[in-house]
Amino acid sequence: MEPSDSGWLDRPGGVRLYWEASGDPAGRPALYLHGGPGSGLGAGGYRRRFDPERYRVVGLDQRGCGRSTPWAADDLDRLDDNATPALIADIEALRAHLGVDAWLVHGVSWGSTLALAYALAHPDRVSALVLTAVTTGARDEIDWITEGVGRVFPEAWHRFAAGVPDGVRVVEHYARLLRDPDPVVRAAAADAWDAWESTHVSLDPGWRPGPLHAEPRERLNFATLVTHYWAHDCFLAGGDAVLARAHELTVPGVLVHGRRDISGPVVTPWRLHRAWPGSELHVVESEGHGGAEEMEVTRRAIDALARG
Repeated sequence: MEPSDSGWLDRPGGVRLYWEASGDPAGRPALYLHGGPGSGLGAGGYRRRFDPERYRVVGLDQRGCGRSTPWAADDLDRLDDNATPALIADIEALRAHLGVDAWLVHGVSWGSTLALAYALAHPDRVSALVLTAVTTGARDEIDWITEGVGRVFPEAWHRFAAGVPDGVRVVEHYARLLRDPDPVVRAAAADAWDAWESTHVSLDPGWRPGPLHAEPRERLNFATLVTHYWAHDCFLAGGDAVLARAHELTVPGVLVHGRRDISGPVVTPWRLHRAWPGSELHVVESEGHGGAEEMEVTRRAIDALARG
């Protein structure tokens, strides 16, 4: 399924957002939110999870990455404008632009956090949520992935955390380095961040050696956005804001997560499921942070919601 329509949405401050649509223009509206922050839509594999005869599926490159402009790493003076409330406002602007009343929202990894925040901010605009490799942006999740999981990879974490002052969170230290005026400092920080990310996902059954982002500019942009968001608790009100408000969610929800996801342990979707009336939790025993079986379970869930 290839896009049948695409375009640009102009936003305040010179931001231009890329969007694309595929499937049946008269089908059930759906929105895909990518991971990261900063991963972008990529090659469009998300479209395979939607039946093109049932859905009108929209993909959005979130501000600062993908085909949207400017990239975060090229616009450091306005990086503080890139925050979760701005992303939620972008989604609402796109919804209005496309004439959608309410849509199913599917998010993966960071995209699941953004989907939850959007649904809590605009509950009347979300018909259902399907979340894969679930995160909620809670501080303990961020501290685990940047510090706690170092107990499993002490050698790599020692290299990663070298130079971090005592009493400073690792993610805050890297966020500062990635805003340094010296491009050499920023590039070195991005390389170190990518090496750590490549390490803590290495127990995933589908893992392959090598950097997560082979292209240096993509590596820099991704690290800039991830550390910016994580150092600020994903710009959510409180370190566990989504979980604390999960009981407010009234839409159908499906949570899909890998048992072997060491970077984001299954306790996160389990807590969310327990707090969210009407949600379903599917744990894929053989996979980590996203995988072929998780995406197949996701596809089946999206299909079932279309039939319902």
